[in-house]
Amino acid sequence: MFKKNFLRVFTEYKSDLPSLTIVGVGPGDPSLLTIAAVDSIKKAKVIVFPVSDDNKKSFAAEIVKKYTKFKNKIPIIFPMAREGFDPDEIWFNAVEKIVKFIQNGESVVLLCLGDTSLFASSSNILRIIKNNYPEIITKTIPGISSLSAAAALNDFDLVKKGETLIIKECPSSNSELTSLIRESRGNKTVLAIMKVGKRWTLVREILKNEDILDKSLIALNVGMPNQIIQYASQYKKDFMPYFSLILIRFDNE
Repeated sequence: MFKKNFLRVFTEYKSDLPSLTIVGVGPGDPSLLTIAAVDSIKKAKVIVFPVSDDNKKSFAAEIVKKYTKFKNKIPIIFPMAREGFDPDEIWFNAVEKIVKFIQNGESVVLLCLGDTSLFASSSNILRIIKNNYPEIITKTIPGISSLSAAAALNDFDLVKKGETLIIKECPSSNSELTSLIRESRGNKTVLAIMKVGKRWTLVREILKNEDILDKSLIALNVGMPNQIIQYASQYKKDFMPYFSLILIRFDNE
């Protein structure tokens, strides 16, 4: 009984300490926020969110704006679009801002678009804090990824029993992408290609050459008002937005 009471008191004490919680906010639709995400945002005093430039909005912040009206909202530039800058320097500067709030007794939530474990820039923040500030309590709350949301919205099976799923950022080399597709086809592997964006015209040509335009499900801006989910053969534009992915299955060949 003593042990149980001690653990309960200790847990409650620990949960009241200033901390950092990294929260996955899903792909764009506020209705896809988890209960855990909303609870963490409501409890935090400071909400930190990534922006790629001083004058740009944060997609992650837009998703949760209903719950952050009276919060201290801090935009932090992430190095995803900062050419000519040292990424590590920017990461450390971001960490310093976050740590300062925590050391002043304020709990911080760092918003992460999509899920916290899939191509998440927030993992760099977590790594630096764990290595340099081990005394800071950290917590991670997963979110629904654009990958999962896109598959669900089109009844697409990401992976079945006995299958393999490869998730890969779109290769910059045409030969690498061609090899990836051919190997996946030969092994009947499900393929998820992320961040297609500016490479779409070249990717489309490879899909056409491999005769898989009708098998390639494209998903753009998943969960956002301008969402598009259709097969590559139906998509006629010569460009794609940054938030774009392709899902391919070869099991029906």
